[in-house]
Amino acid sequence: MDFETNYEIEDTADFIHRRNFSRVALQFPDELLKDSMRVVGALRDKLQLLKESGSGTQRDGAKEVRLFVMADATYGSCCVDEVGASHSDGECVIHYGHTCLSPSSTLPAFFVLGKASVDASKCAESLSNYASTSGKPVLVLYGLEYAHAISHIQDVVVSVLSSLNASTSSCEYHFADVASRVTDPPKLCENSENLRPDCDCDTSCEGVTSGFTGSIGGLIWSLPKGSKMEDYSLYWIGSENSAFANAVLTFNGCEIVRYDVEQGCLMTDLSLQRKILKRRYYLVEKAKDANIVGILVGTLGVAGYLNMIHQMKDLITAAGKKAYTFVMGRPNPAKLANFPECDVFVYVSCPQTALLDSKEFLAPVITPFEAMLSFSRGREWTGAYVTKFWDLIDSPLPNVRHDPEEARFSLIQGRYVEDFSSKENVEEEEENGRVVALSTTMEKALQLRDKSTTMITSNGKGATSGAEYFATRRTYHGLDMYHDSGSTVEPFLIGRSGKASGYEGERNKPDTEAKN
Repeated sequence: MDFETNYEIEDTADFIHRRNFSRVALQFPDELLKDSMRVVGALRDKLQLLKESGSGTQRDGAKEVRLFVMADATYGSCCVDEVGASHSDGECVIHYGHTCLSPSSTLPAFFVLGKASVDASKCAESLSNYASTSGKPVLVLYGLEYAHAISHIQDVVVSVLSSLNASTSSCEYHFADVASRVTDPPKLCENSENLRPDCDCDTSCEGVTSGFTGSIGGLIWSLPKGSKMEDYSLYWIGSENSAFANAVLTFNGCEIVRYDVEQGCLMTDLSLQRKILKRRYYLVEKAKDANIVGILVGTLGVAGYLNMIHQMKDLITAAGKKAYTFVMGRPNPAKLANFPECDVFVYVSCPQTALLDSKEFLAPVITPFEAMLSFSRGREWTGAYVTKFWDLIDSPLPNVRHDPEEARFSLIQGRYVEDFSSKENVEEEEENGRVVALSTTMEKALQLRDKSTTMITSNGKGATSGAEYFATRRTYHGLDMYHDSGSTVEPFLIGRSGKASGYEGERNKPDTEAKN
């Protein structure tokens, strides 16, 4: 496959030309950055030809198109880096490589999915054998880099099934389609204060609730009316990456197999992927015991991220916990270790980067969906798993208020525990302001200090805010003015005065030494 076909130079230039963009940001992942200059040169040549031919709707006096290459995305490379594009005043983003196809927030984007090589004949043969022995209808999902070959694979499957004397009616299968390679910023729906990526102002804000359509990772499909996902077996074409892990968690009630393109064989052992679901459930139980929760901003470009952050703050506060918001780019153990007061972090990001493996982190990192399970008392997990946070926007805030004297059994600690109640703090903040509430919270702690300058809390349940954690559990407080009662205070000494070349009071002055 030639270079221009692989990078879709013609389609990209046509998108830029038709929309009359003059400042275009080209976003490359690290593995494709080596081809960035060739892409820029090919796009310039193609745009020049379109300008000379006068095709499309070119405005009068249009400026020359300027192309800017972006690398090292602020967050995950699968999302549109609107922050990087804003540094060059970009009007749109051309995204190359692996993507989650999450809706952008402020800039239009065009996605070049790439064209990874795949043996269509071998893949179709494997799919045909599986469809004929599955006993269930088969839904074919795939990585977006193989979307170019799906139509060919589908044609080969029909011919293979015909040669096996198997009719298409006895071997039912469905292929998912790519939603759209172009995303535009969502419209502000008049009936809601939130930005919903799937909301259209021309229709009702209730959304599509037919129950027979599905989407994940930029793929969409329609099932026959009355069908549900549990009635189908999933056949994944692609590598074992974050997109596949997202599909395994979302459709954990379905039988899933994966066709490994590199090895050319069918992988049926998904025990490692199933363990991820058990790990996520463990993190949900651990988050229930948290007192201080940190909200990690994992994207500044996905539509609706700000609304989800506000929704998480309301949920955490209503559960009687303290919430802090952190914006630090890509999280890692070293960054989060600077905030040991946080018992758990909620990661608001796209579906494919939200499943952060936090085994090496000081505190667990959970998704917004897991936060709703953790901080909603009495709510049980039914097995359904939601990775797209925009599906949770505008969901009714659960009734998490409860009697603070009512104990809860912790599966992590193996005993009954009492959750904190922030009702008093909320009333004080509304009445006297945040400063008074913070000082009142600190006064509730027992002001008992020993000679080691440590403070002991009266509740014995741990800190409920960052300030209380700093006063009770941190061993280093910086320039601490407290000192042991038995130590003596040293007198202050007067320092030197004058110039560095000759301070006052020095015995040997520079002038005297020069004369000698």
